Amino acid sequence: QVQLVESGGGLVQPGGSLRLSCAASGFTLDYYAIGWFRQAPGKEREGVSCISSSDGSTYYADSVKGRFTISRDNAKNTMYLQMNSLKAEDTAVYYCAAGPILGFCGVTWNKYAYWGQGTQVTVSS
Repeated sequence: QVQLVESGGGLVQPGGSLRLSCAASGFTLDYYAIGWFRQAPGKEREGVSCISSSDGSTYYADSVKGRFTISRDNAKNTMYLQMNSLKAEDTAVYYCAAGPILGFCGVTWNKYAYWGQGTQVTVSS
């Protein structure tokens, strides 16, 4: 059974850090582009970051560049999103995703075939 299971969300104060994890089962994550998306209440889903399967090239949304880092551990079949210097506007449900995307990963959501269940990240004092 193909599955992506997320963990690591929670409540954090502004300026704090969180690391989201996303464990894959039923398929080998190494062969797929991986991405993180988020959706805040009343807003559209936003592509946050991705890593291409072909050459490991990455993308970050301008809003998170320099603060978030995407990574993958192929031995553990797991992907991560390290989030530092968190701001209130980072509050959202975060989703991991994997897709059989050739070339650059990009954050077009409908190119991603597998999705995690979502984890809430709340940044508030």
